[in-house]
Amino acid sequence: MALTTVDNNNKLIRFTKEINREYVRDNLFSPYMSEDMNAIIRIRNEPKSGGEVMNIPFVKRLKGAGVGSGTLVGFEEKIDNYGMRLKVDWARNAVVTNNAENQRDSADIFGEAKPLLSDWGRSRQRDDIIKALMAIPTETLPAADQTVNGLLYETASAGQRDAWMAANADRVQFGALRVNSVSNVHATALATLDITNDKLTAANLSLLKRVAMNADPHIRPYKTKDGYEYFVAFAGTNTFRDLKLDLLPYNKDSRPREGNGMDKNPLFQDGDLIFDGIIVRQVPEISSFVTNTWTNLLTAGTTSNRTEPVFLCGQQAAALAWGKMAHPTFRKEDDYQFLTGVGIEMCYGAIKMYSKHPMTGSNLVQSGVVTGFFSSAAD
Repeated sequence: MALTTVDNNNKLIRFTKEINREYVRDNLFSPYMSEDMNAIIRIRNEPKSGGEVMNIPFVKRLKGAGVGSGTLVGFEEKIDNYGMRLKVDWARNAVVTNNAENQRDSADIFGEAKPLLSDWGRSRQRDDIIKALMAIPTETLPAADQTVNGLLYETASAGQRDAWMAANADRVQFGALRVNSVSNVHATALATLDITNDKLTAANLSLLKRVAMNADPHIRPYKTKDGYEYFVAFAGTNTFRDLKLDLLPYNKDSRPREGNGMDKNPLFQDGDLIFDGIIVRQVPEISSFVTNTWTNLLTAGTTSNRTEPVFLCGQQAAALAWGKMAHPTFRKEDDYQFLTGVGIEMCYGAIKMYSKHPMTGSNLVQSGVVTGFFSSAAD
């Protein structure tokens, strides 16, 4: 019997026009970004009217004792104030194709250009906020094409990191003990962290809050619409995992599990953790930065263990200033309508808020965030 076989060129190939895009996580800082004075990440739109540098003024609280019934003339108190400069710059991206490639395309790949560019823009802003929170405050404006204000942590020298620690000693925490940072030597403080006691636990999270409450100048908590005050901590996947495991007994014993109780119990549902007046939000890209950018943290602990930052924030911890909101662009040089290009452009600047303290000094103090460092084994 002669069996008829199908030639390779005649074999059926099914092509789908449904395209699967790689998942791009939303900007997890978004719920805490607004133009309100209460916002953790303050949106500023003043540069939209022109200019590439804006000044954000700070005034400090009055600390004097005042007078009683005696003469006040000559005993007035000076207002301590500072102007923080923020620079905006451009971020752009684009994709291009031509008629020949469109003719070959079975699924309209180029049709995904706009959503892909939109995803890129959101990712860029999220990553810049993370970089800004980790950056070292500096009065030097960023170089051209850099949308993050401040000295990037990965480019800072050991001396610059030490100077930042000394200036922010009351708002930097290493692990479980305040004494871990007394040396004001960044590498030495990191080397005190061990994988047993210096993880992000409930107790260490509460310590981070106490550091924020005792800081001077003060860090103002975030206030919800119903009047509750919270600090908000942003943590990577590894530190968030450690905290979630440590909170299991609390969630197991103090929260209902029956009926619709499981809908809000972190034992069963993922999402933000709330403990001791602190909202803890997981931002996986923080861990990615440790792996790929802040690589000195990979082997920083006592046994060369991994360390990750946690940013405990109050009001106006950071700012995102817009010179021009993200909008689509299109290629004009089209080679007689043969090329098709679509892009995105935006003009903005991200910064960790800071001020000079005291006004006559030289220390630049981050205004609304405590930076914590905790050991956290990689999975």
